[in-house]
Amino acid sequence: MASDVLKSYIRAMALPGASIGRATLLIVVSAICFGSISVLTVLTTGAGVPLLTAMAWRYVIAAVLLCLAPQVRAIRKIPRARLVELLVIGGFGQALITYLSLHALQYIRVGPLAFLFYTYPAWVAILAAIRRTERLNPARIVALLLALSGVTIMVGAPTDKLNSIGVALALASALLYSAYLPALERAQHGTPAVVSTFVLIAGAAISFVIAAMVSGELFLPAGKEVWANIFLLAFASTVIAFAFLIAGLAVLGPVRTAIIATVEPFFTALLGVVVLGNRFQSSTLIGGVLIGTAVLMIEWSSGRSEIRMRLPDVGDARSQ
Repeated sequence: MASDVLKSYIRAMALPGASIGRATLLIVVSAICFGSISVLTVLTTGAGVPLLTAMAWRYVIAAVLLCLAPQVRAIRKIPRARLVELLVIGGFGQALITYLSLHALQYIRVGPLAFLFYTYPAWVAILAAIRRTERLNPARIVALLLALSGVTIMVGAPTDKLNSIGVALALASALLYSAYLPALERAQHGTPAVVSTFVLIAGAAISFVIAAMVSGELFLPAGKEVWANIFLLAFASTVIAFAFLIAGLAVLGPVRTAIIATVEPFFTALLGVVVLGNRFQSSTLIGGVLIGTAVLMIEWSSGRSEIRMRLPDVGDARSQ
């Protein structure tokens, strides 16, 4: 069953001539899948499974699932240097981002952490402008401000005095992620999305397995519900999330991807209401509307740019 669903997703990713609209949808779905990580992790660790154990099995199962895809055989055609780069990005970069975020929770609460981490779209935009890799037009600036405002309203800006170590760790994870997205875009360029996803996940699996072994936390958890949550973490929150992120990132670039991905905390809040029984707040709805508006603005401005690129010049058309 999982194999059939996985293959259908892969066929959808492999369609030629991916449009801006399809890429936007891929990033939205990816953000929704990533948004389920915190809820599924809470359910898993709440059942007595250490975090390192859960993450190790999450990435190992995800790597096994991707092995079922015939497209992974194309890995033999990928240059070794590119494979090593993807392994490092997945194994070191992703693991370090996760570690910094989780370690920050020892000093600050979840709300301030989320607020500080979701400043990363702004850092992505600033870095792109400095490196002159992407242009910040007025539509993107407005969309970025709407997205950041939506996250601020939804999560709540920190009002009390925060621990400086926690703030530093949270901002470091945001800055690292802002560098992670363009590095991922560059490293996977010209590589099939399925192959890039497999190498990234394999790198993360190696890192978490080693970390779990060193800490003495690598074991087989017990219970059907625990394994169901770990499987969902592996399939939805890892395989689909990373595959769709890579496929959409290749079309949209880091800036637009980062802005669109701010739908993640909105879905996390909704999932917390449904699964964990959290109280739904009006700020969640207002923030979600602002983020949705930002996504629509990105889609609208990108669509207009795509149309302008495809339409022939009027003068040229008349001279023909």
